[in-house]
Amino acid sequence: MMQMKTESSRKRFGNPLIIAFLFILLLSLAYASVSFGIPVPDEQLVEDTLAYESYTGKILDSETKKPVVFANVMLKGTTIGTVTNADGEFLIKAPANSDIQVLEITHIGYATKLIQLADLEGGKASIMLSSVTIPIEAVTVSYGDPVELLLTAIENIPENYSIDPVMLKAFYRETIKQNRNYVGVAEAVLDIYKAEYLNTAGSDRPLIYKGRKSQDVQKMDTVIVKLQGGPYVSLMLDIAKHPRDILADDLMDQYIFTYGGITSVQDRQAMIIKFEPREGVNIPLYRGSIFLDIENLAFIGMDFLLDEGRIDEAAALFIRKKPASMRVDIESANYLVKYRVYEDTWYLSYVRSELNFRCKWEKKLFSSRYNLMTEMAVTDLDHENVTKYKYSQTSKLSDILSEQVTQFEDPDFWGEDNIIKPDESIEAAIAKLSRKMRRRL
Repeated sequence: MMQMKTESSRKRFGNPLIIAFLFILLLSLAYASVSFGIPVPDEQLVEDTLAYESYTGKILDSETKKPVVFANVMLKGTTIGTVTNADGEFLIKAPANSDIQVLEITHIGYATKLIQLADLEGGKASIMLSSVTIPIEAVTVSYGDPVELLLTAIENIPENYSIDPVMLKAFYRETIKQNRNYVGVAEAVLDIYKAEYLNTAGSDRPLIYKGRKSQDVQKMDTVIVKLQGGPYVSLMLDIAKHPRDILADDLMDQYIFTYGGITSVQDRQAMIIKFEPREGVNIPLYRGSIFLDIENLAFIGMDFLLDEGRIDEAAALFIRKKPASMRVDIESANYLVKYRVYEDTWYLSYVRSELNFRCKWEKKLFSSRYNLMTEMAVTDLDHENVTKYKYSQTSKLSDILSEQVTQFEDPDFWGEDNIIKPDESIEAAIAKLSRKMRRRL
């Protein structure tokens, strides 16, 4: 069994930013050779193979030439899209014989890029994204030390976020890939009791309204990976709700915080604070960017990853039990959190996490790579009809969504879209359910 540390262990050992790594994995040997494919009717197979054209590419930062992870790649004017992986790569399918000619690429802190689909023909193209930042020297306001700025942002949380509980509706998806094949897919519509930000100890309570899954357990000689925590873990990545879990006081001095300039986020100016581990730190840490609203220092986004310098040691932090002859190597871990403003108050709007690791058996030449992804998009906000669900009703850290989601299956709810398409963007999935999931954020 491979398990990420829980909240109690985080307090005991003081792991840095450990809340952001709350992927809880249960690994065990598979003793069945039964294969369950994602249910796709014959006409859908024809549609996927004949009616679509596939395009691939790789998104890089124009300055650092490093991959841009979680960039949104959309067919302009449609809801068809995807997200880049840990290597900045994407694959998108465009309807054949359509008038769609342009790909739109966006990411927080970067200028929107438009690419002609014709430019992607013939193989993977490298596409450069440029940051939309204003040099800090051009700003006539004195901000002081970046650490002090973050501490002030934490103090301002009650002023920038709801001091009363609200209800959120969200669409949640989690996928597990073994090498290039999906071996686990689960989706759910959530009703979330979002506790007030005035009391950061208040507990959010996500309730599964509707859910579905599709799993593909392949061959006997492999590992079964189960993702534990699901929606509960996504809510724990709310930095404004849990600032001290992520920006722990006793770990701030192990990071270097610097200004990254000013950028535009949701048509608002945002300060970028970059952070990276100090040299000589001997524990796995993170690097990334925190985006603060210029006017009120609200947290409006956070984009970060597990620093590659100590990534070899990351698995040792989280493995509780595993087969003795199996080696597990963490290859990358990436996270993205976004907020939206509504009537001068900020609310959580989007969370995405991705973990890549490799399992290798002793005395065997082959190894298997796994990709775990969770994604949650908030679609609706309600201040009036607030219900604090009983703890026993809600999703918990110990839950495995793929095992409990069958209790919430409802083919009539999904209607003609009762086929799971794991490569489909979450925006496209929401658009199909728009009549049942009224968007407000």
